[in-house]
Amino acid sequence: MKNIIITGTSRGIGFELAQRFAKNNYNVLALSRNTKPLENLNLKNITTISADLSNKNDLKKVTDFVGKNWKKVDVLINNAGKLVNKSFENLSSEDFLEVYKVNVFAVAELTRLLIPFLGKGSHVVNISSIGGVQESMKFPGLAAYSSSKGALLTLTEVLAEEYKEHQIAFNALALGAVQTEMLEEAFPGYKASVSAEEMADYIYNFALTGNKFYNGKILQVSSTTP
Repeated sequence: MKNIIITGTSRGIGFELAQRFAKNNYNVLALSRNTKPLENLNLKNITTISADLSNKNDLKKVTDFVGKNWKKVDVLINNAGKLVNKSFENLSSEDFLEVYKVNVFAVAELTRLLIPFLGKGSHVVNISSIGGVQESMKFPGLAAYSSSKGALLTLTEVLAEEYKEHQIAFNALALGAVQTEMLEEAFPGYKASVSAEEMADYIYNFALTGNKFYNGKILQVSSTTP
């Protein structure tokens, strides 16, 4: 059985992804501050850890679990994200820092700590945003979010180059709008054309097979032209 780690699993895409992997007989380590939604499903292949990804002690719980129980990670999906929708003049340095802590720094640190458990054939999938892609359509209020997602794309490219001799693949999916709770909170009333369930299906398949075809790539997953 392959071992899958997914962050941001309390709702939205991460919640759906964890279920898909578990129901298809993969071992899943699900990381989120709120573990209740998945625990309530009582799926046998899911282990949940309550973790603030910006907290080093919480990240140690992850590596301790992997070191004791798995020894190897086949797929890491960095899905957790934070979105702040504020006009630029109202964005504080603290707002920027909070967004970057989740969208960039936590991804980098968790991935760094898991490198010893990633080996030949492992696949790291970073969930980014179409808003982080150069020359894509940009939206007012998302200066912190979109710039952080752009940083994540560059990080993905660099790591793919750094670890290519280890045959660890790093790819990023730059998603368009997906109907999730986070989207609703940031843009009340907006309706995306893609559901969390549909996007989870796409990411599930890409995480398992995409590394056969891609490494260091940014794939734009959007039904509209940016």
